[in-house]
Amino acid sequence: MNAPASVPRVADFICEKKPATGSRGMVVTNHPLASAAGAQMLLAGGNAIDAAIASLFALTVAEPMMVGILGGGLSHIRLADGRHVVIDNLSTAPGHATPEMYECLSDEIGKQRDTRDRENVVGAKAVAVPGALKGWCEALIRFGTLPLAEVLQPAIGLAERGFVVTPYLSNCITDNAADLARDPGLAAMLLPGGKPLQPGMRLVQADYAASLKLIAAEGPDALYGGKLGRALTDYMAANGGLIDQADLANYKIELREPIRGSYRGYEIIGPPPPSSSGVHITQMLNILEGYDIGALGFGSTDAVHLLAEALKIAFADRAVATADPAFVKVPVAKLIDKAYADERRALIAMGQAKSWTAGLSGGESADTTHVTVADAMGNVVSATQTINGLFGACVQIPGTGMIANNYMYNFDPHPGRALSIAPGKRVFTSMAPMMAVKDGRLAFALGLPGALRIFPSALQAIVNLIDHRMSLQEAVEAPRVWTEGGVLELEEAIPEAVAQALIARGHKVVRSPRVAGGMNAIAFNSDGTLTGAACWRADGTPVAISGGLARAGARFTI
Repeated sequence: MNAPASVPRVADFICEKKPATGSRGMVVTNHPLASAAGAQMLLAGGNAIDAAIASLFALTVAEPMMVGILGGGLSHIRLADGRHVVIDNLSTAPGHATPEMYECLSDEIGKQRDTRDRENVVGAKAVAVPGALKGWCEALIRFGTLPLAEVLQPAIGLAERGFVVTPYLSNCITDNAADLARDPGLAAMLLPGGKPLQPGMRLVQADYAASLKLIAAEGPDALYGGKLGRALTDYMAANGGLIDQADLANYKIELREPIRGSYRGYEIIGPPPPSSSGVHITQMLNILEGYDIGALGFGSTDAVHLLAEALKIAFADRAVATADPAFVKVPVAKLIDKAYADERRALIAMGQAKSWTAGLSGGESADTTHVTVADAMGNVVSATQTINGLFGACVQIPGTGMIANNYMYNFDPHPGRALSIAPGKRVFTSMAPMMAVKDGRLAFALGLPGALRIFPSALQAIVNLIDHRMSLQEAVEAPRVWTEGGVLELEEAIPEAVAQALIARGHKVVRSPRVAGGMNAIAFNSDGTLTGAACWRADGTPVAISGGLARAGARFTI
């Protein structure tokens, strides 16, 4: 669908994928087999929560580089009665972790998390206490309708029978081959004969299938106190890791109230700290609301300049304001206040890029996945989950098939800072499982992977939908920009003339083949149908459900 002629575009582009439309449910994930797993739950009579959790378990098999039961994340759930809840199952620092546990190598921009021997990236010392399995099971217990054993069946089948490796997965293995080769289990699984799995080959994960079967029988206790947990802590003890049985026993999810903002008649709803997204997307929208973004034209010099300046303002404030609220007082009310946005907006110069510092006192990995699911009853899930780095810490727990996270990388290894390590501290994140409501009706839900680039990309999709009046498919596929301050990254579809004009304003422009990862989204149409879309940046696939059961009282007669 093309945008209305009245909405100008400077950067034009062609969508590479097609949306799906249905009336009785929608599942959009970053792998077709995971979308199929979720759709299977909806077709079996389950709700959106059942489908989302089935999809996530399937993704641990089909996207082992992105997500696993030893990871963590956020699930933003809208229930059929209109209530919103955020399930925070982010990882935490082990009880024996200390602010000085790594030897830091630099404090330069972009290198603040560099440590000796990459100990916060690869190996047992990089692993934080996992929260994914606990969070997914909790979501199912509280809001789902199907038993865990049934929800796990698609993932178990994929792990036992195997599946065909996509070019995307093969490329991820190739890019990380050196680190994968250090672990015997991962090397045997992903580097047979010393070479990365190629597209079209079949990946079977028998040990992991057995672990999933154990979880189906015992629930989360299999990890948080049972056989799988003992395998994890034994590996940690033997290899310099810090997680012990007390860490697993003490881990708890958090149920959080979302952040709510407003933008041109829409209510924008997202997760609170320790996530950056709800607060800083609201902050940036408040700033942009002072301009007629739509009239400037998508991809125009002025529109990109304003996005860049709003991003820099948000990142300046985020550096001192976004962390685990149990450890750091986050000035949420100030950051999302429209009067504060007025103060910051007044300092923007249209003709000149600026450097920004925080207006108040006070590095993640790009390898994540996202699912967006809606059912016919009005339940919606937008969930972003990860093992943080590509294949996490590149550690597979022997005999279990489980791949460990490297979430300790998200902490600042320097002591004495808002994001420094502390025992039990929850990692911060840029995850942005967002939703928007118009006139009391849900308008759209979306999310994506991409580390620091997640919430800026989600912001741009929201602006695309509201200001530039794009279709859902266009909004998720449109070229993106990103900056944390020093460099302005432009995807290649942004015209060169715009890039040169931005350079003239003082931006340090670089071209990027991709900003952040594969976004997926659902739009809730006025006629009661659902539209699902996934972008070209991942293997994303929407599966729509229509039709339904026979008319009441229908009989077959000869």
